[in-house]
Amino acid sequence: MSLTLAQIAEYINGSVIGDANYSVSSVGTLSNADSSQLSFLSNPKYKKFLNQSRAGAIIVLKGMAQYVTTNAIEVDDPYVAYAKAASQLHPTEKKLPGIHPSASIDPSAKIGANVCIGANVVIEQAVIIEDDVVIGPGCVIEHDVIIRKAANLRPNVTLCFGVMIGERTIIHPGVVIGADGFGIANDNGHWIKVPQVGSVNIGNDVEIGANTTIDRGAIDDTVIADGVKLDNQIQIGHNVTIGKHSVIAGCTGIAGSTSIGEYCAIGGGTGMAGHINIASGVQLTGMSMVTKSINEAGIYSSGIPVEPAKQWHKNVIRYRQMDKLFDRVKQLEEKTKD
Repeated sequence: MSLTLAQIAEYINGSVIGDANYSVSSVGTLSNADSSQLSFLSNPKYKKFLNQSRAGAIIVLKGMAQYVTTNAIEVDDPYVAYAKAASQLHPTEKKLPGIHPSASIDPSAKIGANVCIGANVVIEQAVIIEDDVVIGPGCVIEHDVIIRKAANLRPNVTLCFGVMIGERTIIHPGVVIGADGFGIANDNGHWIKVPQVGSVNIGNDVEIGANTTIDRGAIDDTVIADGVKLDNQIQIGHNVTIGKHSVIAGCTGIAGSTSIGEYCAIGGGTGMAGHINIASGVQLTGMSMVTKSINEAGIYSSGIPVEPAKQWHKNVIRYRQMDKLFDRVKQLEEKTKD
């Protein structure tokens, strides 16, 4: 697709500085884009590439066009504007409605209008699939699942029984929603399974990254609210609740019955203990370990950044000596009091 800068600027609410009739057909990075591509600058550390870029046009913050040697589009938020422009230049491929002959669909399933069902899909009894849903090849939809309008399941997604998927939700390959949570009880030294009888309720406009797993509730449902965005390879335990518009980066693990508020941002590799509450508006930096509730909005961190091994070993030794140091300080305080 090719668009003029005037067309793009109108869509992203920006102002063209340069040739408004100039056309671009795709997007590229500042360092690698050519004259047919659109680029952007949102991180100041890449400003040095502005006068070197061969991009046909660059989206920049208002007042930054003076540093651009080609066409520019000034906006309030370059990254958001880029996301919108890129969606216009690279629209999502639309699947044609239809059911592949290799799909296995139970007669009791209800299929809406304009639905696309790919090869080797399995749809069990009493499933409800609403209008404009896309189900990619190899998906398994167990009984009593509900998939709302315009949801998009990429290949090899598994929805276990009773799960509900909201409108316009995107689920990437390999996702498993509704598998049993980690429920076990110790019976005189032997582990026995605790039945997981809840389900999973996914809201509208959610996106779930590849190979992420969301466990069904033990009794009540696991709930992912509207607008939540989940990265790849996230583990969400049973009865977790995630509030509206929270975002979670890859390889995060959330233990059962934890509640996360709205508009939270959780960095990659974060580990969260079970049965805790995270307030709305909390940001956790990558590799944080959360073992207790966080009751106020703000930015929280834990963990130690990487450093040379020699210094790391010294720090470990000092850490192990902290108890002795604490005892010495305590003794000195007592002597001072005496």
